[in-house]
Amino acid sequence: MSYKDTLTAMKPQVKNFNIAIGDTAQGFGAIAKSLKDDGALTHKAKELVALGIAVAIRCEPCILFHTEALVRLGATREEIAETLAVCVEMGGGPGIMYGTKALAAFDEFSA
Repeated sequence: MSYKDTLTAMKPQVKNFNIAIGDTAQGFGAIAKSLKDDGALTHKAKELVALGIAVAIRCEPCILFHTEALVRLGATREEIAETLAVCVEMGGGPGIMYGTKALAAFDEFSA
């Protein structure tokens, strides 16, 4: 299954889960919404940080959601690669393995 197909299949599942957890999902959504505007960091910079954390904690669905957002925000392959290089510095082998997935997802989403 492609990364696009995986993400497409996940979105309705996440929506159904959010409905099931109600107020908790609304609270989490408010946090996410509060980070979309530029502040000391741009929205894109915040998404690059989120991608780095997603790789570090080995959350493949998180990698896909944040990579898709970065494509929408105009991130370059070089910005993704540099973010993933920091993941390798901080996470070693798992940084390489999950960074590989993130870069492949970026390539697929931006094609």
